[in-house]
Amino acid sequence: MSSEWLRCVVVFLVSVPLVKAAQQPNIVFILADDYGWHDIGYYGSEIHTPHLDKLSASGVRLERYYIQPICTPSRNQLMTGRYQIHTGLQHAIIIPCQPDCIPLDEKLLPQYLKEAGYSTHMVGKWHLGMYQTGCLPTHRGFDTFFGLYLVYYFKADSYSLCVTRNTRAAPEYNGQYSAELFSQKAASVIENHENHEKPFFLYVSLQSVHEPLQVPDHYLEPYGFIEDPDRKMYAGMVSAMDEAVANITAALKRTGHWENTVLVFSTDNGGQTKQGGSNWPLRGRKGALWEGGVRGVGFVAGPLLKQSGTVNHELIHISDWLPTFVALAGGSTNTSKPLDGFNVWPTISKGHPSPRLELLHNIDPAFNTPKTRELRPIASGDAWSWSPFNVSIRAAIQTAEWKLLTGDPGCHDCDHWFPRPGDNTPDSSQPTENPQKPVQLFNIKDDPEERNDLSDEFPEVLNHLLSRLNEYQKTAVPVVFSPVDPSCDPDAKGLWGPWAKDASGESV
Repeated sequence: MSSEWLRCVVVFLVSVPLVKAAQQPNIVFILADDYGWHDIGYYGSEIHTPHLDKLSASGVRLERYYIQPICTPSRNQLMTGRYQIHTGLQHAIIIPCQPDCIPLDEKLLPQYLKEAGYSTHMVGKWHLGMYQTGCLPTHRGFDTFFGLYLVYYFKADSYSLCVTRNTRAAPEYNGQYSAELFSQKAASVIENHENHEKPFFLYVSLQSVHEPLQVPDHYLEPYGFIEDPDRKMYAGMVSAMDEAVANITAALKRTGHWENTVLVFSTDNGGQTKQGGSNWPLRGRKGALWEGGVRGVGFVAGPLLKQSGTVNHELIHISDWLPTFVALAGGSTNTSKPLDGFNVWPTISKGHPSPRLELLHNIDPAFNTPKTRELRPIASGDAWSWSPFNVSIRAAIQTAEWKLLTGDPGCHDCDHWFPRPGDNTPDSSQPTENPQKPVQLFNIKDDPEERNDLSDEFPEVLNHLLSRLNEYQKTAVPVVFSPVDPSCDPDAKGLWGPWAKDASGESV
């Protein structure tokens, strides 16, 4: 094994009634990484996304669709249909040497779909734990996996990508650009599925457009007018991602699967403004509970939609996909652990009101003190001084109209609103020197940019949402965020992968 490879980080029951196979749609879920709200053509971006624009225009664009502010929590809620406070992953991400993963007693989306008769495949970034074999995608319901267990590695002068096929390293793919490689592998899964009577679930979790900022030169050619080098490189990466989605869609149509497919495109969190992304005009960025961190680009496409070519303004969350997909599959979500998601297919396909009336963004007691900014002390006259909920904890909850944030929402410089890319005009609302209030309330329907804190003007709304946070906190499980385990050193095996034996004594 070469020394170069040694340095690589692997970019890595009750029976249920089934409907007839012909009635079960194929489900393709494409997840972008760090994709900004303003970075898709239909929101007026200077970045070209012709394929995403056309595909979304023929489907249903989700205008009030929410994800989590960082990678692991979004993927966790997609796979479990449960809030992260109920799985222990409410704090940060799983980092390479942490012996953590989605708890093994959680039932994941591909397991539900396999019970309903689906073949299940994953291409791309997992980032839900890898310290033992039981955590890996092929042990959590996926028939096949090609991609990245956790993180990725790039040399400065090439696109050196270390990937895994199922549970084994695949160094022969080093040197290929991930957006191109993953779309090819996704297309291959589609083309090899020749049995049209058996439905399939394909989860494509792209690295794009997460840093490092790298892209083949030909994707940069349309963006000579962009002066900022990070923005220019990011724009090229978006174009590469747009082409990848086009290639996956083309494979569905070429093989005749498109007519019976539901395709969902989603970002995993808001754009990273420090790495070329833009969430304009929303406040904040990746890592923050402001709208720029949690309000995501998303749409649904496919011939099975009853009302296509529409824009949906109903409240929808990433945890809703599991019950929605299982319902489409004719399966059952009856488990010992209650779901936090809802079946939103009637909302998306037919325009019905959303069954979701409330959305918990998160409660993270590990962020119970301000890291970068001082919080104003609570005074006896404050409307929230009575609250049993600790308002120094980073948390957020919203309804269709209102959004409440407590503690430090993250993004210490988000008291100003990042301008439209290329516009250097100072915003009129610059950061102040005053300590941040520990409780902030916004009418998110009228004020999606979160400029006008109404916590002093609507005490009844404030008190209700604080009470709801307190009720949610009572149901939370302890935070899972283990110390780094030095025995994970990949040099022993030449790759990142399981280093701890599972209950059966198995390891890779």
